[in-house]
Amino acid sequence: MATFVEWMNGLMTRHLGLRAGLADTIDGIVVFIGIVLAAVLINWMCQKLAGWLINRSRNRLARSKWGSTLLKQNLARNLLLLIPGIVLYFLIGAAFGEEGTATSIMRRLDVVFLIIVAIMIFNSALLSVLEIFINSGRRRNVPLQGLVQALQVIMYFVGAIIIIAVLLDRSLGAMFAGLGASAAVLMLVFKDSILGFVAGVQLSQNKMIRIGDWIQLPDGSANGTVEEITLNTVKVRNWDNTLTMIPPYTLVSAPFKNWRGMQESGGRRADKMIYIDLNSLEVCSEEMTDDIVKSFPIMKDLQMESQMTNIQIYRTYIETYLRQHPDVNTSLDIIVTQKEATAYGLPIEVYFFTKEKAWAEYERKQSNIFDHLMTIVPEFGLRLYQRP
Repeated sequence: MATFVEWMNGLMTRHLGLRAGLADTIDGIVVFIGIVLAAVLINWMCQKLAGWLINRSRNRLARSKWGSTLLKQNLARNLLLLIPGIVLYFLIGAAFGEEGTATSIMRRLDVVFLIIVAIMIFNSALLSVLEIFINSGRRRNVPLQGLVQALQVIMYFVGAIIIIAVLLDRSLGAMFAGLGASAAVLMLVFKDSILGFVAGVQLSQNKMIRIGDWIQLPDGSANGTVEEITLNTVKVRNWDNTLTMIPPYTLVSAPFKNWRGMQESGGRRADKMIYIDLNSLEVCSEEMTDDIVKSFPIMKDLQMESQMTNIQIYRTYIETYLRQHPDVNTSLDIIVTQKEATAYGLPIEVYFFTKEKAWAEYERKQSNIFDHLMTIVPEFGLRLYQRP
């Protein structure tokens, strides 16, 4: 059965009197342009039909989490690009025959087009899954963005190898075998990506870091909230709204502080010293003890020992005050203890946890508590130490 090109070639040589070589060139070019135009027309018709269908069902798709995301990432339009590529493949065979150099070259180019479309489809699917995952609220637990970027790098690399193999008409096995000899060069080129991918897996598996965690590096280069974890960087918004980019493998190979434990616990720790002048310490008489108890109603139900010191009564008051304070989490440790005396006075350590964990509110509430504890020191016959 004669192909369309053979029929057209015969028409030009017999009726137009053209030489066979010139006729072959002309009909080959004309047929190729016609096939490409046919493929473009088919693609235009498919895209128009897809656009019409999408516009008809846009409201329904918008209500669907999957539908709106797939629509945004153009997955359907990329899938439709396969149709002209497949049609073009069979039209080339019908026009030029199944054998021949021209058929082989054009089909290779068509296969390259189909491979590129397949990469676009896979990329759209990956981005759709990533967006749905992020919107689901589970982004905090799994840094999927780094994994998606790693898959994209692998996809582009493998796609490029397949395209080269198709253009050179070589088997994939031979191409990948040849790459084995240049593994050292490839390792050097993709060093950061490989280190980032391995570090990302470790960070994820060991739950060392998540989106939304507050981390702090010892050198002070980062002190803020993790906003993004990608293949090559971890983006941190610092407390002063500056941004720090950290390679993921830095967080695996060097120590850093993650405040997630505090954020997930029942409170945030407050731990400060109140320095008392040693010269103001004394043993309280019963009358003095009674006056102090009457001045502070929260101490009226406490059993006071005889011969108590004013610093001892003050420590008792602090612990009682903290256990009754609405902003203090009494289910966690409350410790009021006396440390070793120094040249700066006698330090009283006050250790407790506030219910509030947000930074600004925490600072305000714990400051109010210590303001009160320092202001009432004279009521116990004590003095705060202040260096002259």
